[in-house]
Amino acid sequence: MKKPFVTILQYLFFLGLGILFVWLSVRKIEHEQWLQIKAALQRARAWLIIPVFIMLLLSHFIRAIRWKILMEPLGYKPSTFNTFAAVMIGYLVNAAVPRLGEVVKCTLLSKYENVRADKLIGTIVMERAVDVVCLALVFCAALFFQGHVIGEYVGSLFGNFFRDQTGETSVTKIILYSGGFIIFVAVMYLLLKRFGHIDAVGKIKNVLKGIFHGLQSIRFIKHKGWFMFHSLLIWILYLLSTTLGIYALQETAHLGIGGGLTTLAVGSVGMVLTPGGIGAYPLLVSKLMGLYGLDETTIGNALGWLLWAVQTVIIVLGGLILIPLFSYHNKNKKESEARTKLTEQDIAPL
Repeated sequence: MKKPFVTILQYLFFLGLGILFVWLSVRKIEHEQWLQIKAALQRARAWLIIPVFIMLLLSHFIRAIRWKILMEPLGYKPSTFNTFAAVMIGYLVNAAVPRLGEVVKCTLLSKYENVRADKLIGTIVMERAVDVVCLALVFCAALFFQGHVIGEYVGSLFGNFFRDQTGETSVTKIILYSGGFIIFVAVMYLLLKRFGHIDAVGKIKNVLKGIFHGLQSIRFIKHKGWFMFHSLLIWILYLLSTTLGIYALQETAHLGIGGGLTTLAVGSVGMVLTPGGIGAYPLLVSKLMGLYGLDETTIGNALGWLLWAVQTVIIVLGGLILIPLFSYHNKNKKESEARTKLTEQDIAPL
């Protein structure tokens, strides 16, 4: 009873957070600005939605292929269709209840394939660990190539920590903060080691260990190069689809692939913060557009909600379509295997 209650509380918290972000993104929009947002969307190159849909769907398919590669060391070789269907249905569930989708896709795959759901959890941890590293690389690339736009903003956020009252860099602050960080890491390590038996501390420890072991377990993959290629391709497709989405709006088309890179970095954070990125994704994208000198309230919101809507629609439609197809495909497969078995028995020599 305790676990379902905690799950419900987590869901309500993240849903509430999403609603808060939605309110923050629309609360200051006046009637004239709503008309401007509508006009910007009406002028958009709507035909670009088709290639964006294709790219996003392809990225999910490649993610399914990459998952299959992770299963190989376990001796599992599920069908590509079943793996892809499980991934899409998992995304659909995740959009409603964060993290539940990971459990659902493992359970669904184990239902129709000769795999164990509990053993698949390790592959999910590895996937998430690799995605965290990829997202960090995207942020680094965004700072490197678009530092002239977002560098000053990021610097203003973190630079003040290391400046004194005159605005000059303070060596004393650098030493104090650096020393404080080292002490914090050391204290956290000792606490996790000493009080790991406590439930709350143990969960934090398990999450950190899971990420570490997930990255370490890459060495057991049979086709490491193929795995890294698929990981890179997933994020390239994310970047290209985001850039095409930016090009769809006439007011943001000039931002190009550089704008797509920063939008991917910022938007990915929004997708993590709330279920399906609701509220958080459009809000963060609108703030980013302000750094490019565009109106946050009108053009920023138009772009943010457009990009979020396309990503959400592909997950919802894909998941809903694949739920019955998943069941139908495996029912027919099971019946076909049963008929084949009976035929073999009939022709077997007496």
